[in-house]
Amino acid sequence: MSTSAPATLITSHLNGVAYRCQTLSAQAGIVTIIAIPEFEICSGHSVALIMMPTPDTSVIEPLYLDDTVLVIDKPSGLLAVPGRGADKQDCLSARVQSRYPDALIVHRLDMATSGLMVMARGPAAQRQLSKAFAAREVTKRYIAVVAGRLEAPLEAWGVIDLPISVDWPRRPLRIVDHQIGKPSLTRWRVLGYDESGTNTRVELEPLTGRSHQLRLHMRELGHPILGDTLYAPPTIQAMSGRLMLHACALRFAHPVTGAALAFERPAPF
Repeated sequence: MSTSAPATLITSHLNGVAYRCQTLSAQAGIVTIIAIPEFEICSGHSVALIMMPTPDTSVIEPLYLDDTVLVIDKPSGLLAVPGRGADKQDCLSARVQSRYPDALIVHRLDMATSGLMVMARGPAAQRQLSKAFAAREVTKRYIAVVAGRLEAPLEAWGVIDLPISVDWPRRPLRIVDHQIGKPSLTRWRVLGYDESGTNTRVELEPLTGRSHQLRLHMRELGHPILGDTLYAPPTIQAMSGRLMLHACALRFAHPVTGAALAFERPAPF
């Protein structure tokens, strides 16, 4: 390990026992030093202290990276962009921008949803990718586990066509509103059932990109997603410690070369 300062010895006391610790100013981030009780080194023998890097769980490693785009697997429980308040500043965009300052948001996932996201590197790439999303030229697919036994549709894919609007008195919730709701389409198919046959694993493809679209559409179908704290009743919320929704596939054209890019990431559940 490279260091930026000579080693120093510090003696401290804990519960009446003297500890002597060698500290190093490391260039490579924070290190954890295991303290050695002083009686172990007072014999005059040299002792090598164990240095262990402290894991940095905040690092988001891109699955794909070039000069124009990067693709990330967002963990569940992490905001995609900053929220309101000092406690909501830690987010995917901030973590990625700490390493790639030109990375810009193109689309979002709910905090509770995990899975694939693409970010643009620079305003030009952001404009091109945003146009592709608006024109529905980007394919996104999700895996979800929903409550109850959902029978497979008669065709290969079923379609949910229910317009969505903001539930203004209860924001950020959304509702189905046939008067002022925006058109919202979701394709779905059954992948299988759990061992008890009481819950269903489904693949979902949103053809539009409304907030909470998949969560609301599955609730309206009568099969809320397990762990959904916004749209599922308490008994179904309690069936999972996280929202069982994962963005598993992402396909789009490269904003500069036009080459077809396709990414897949299996669900962690």
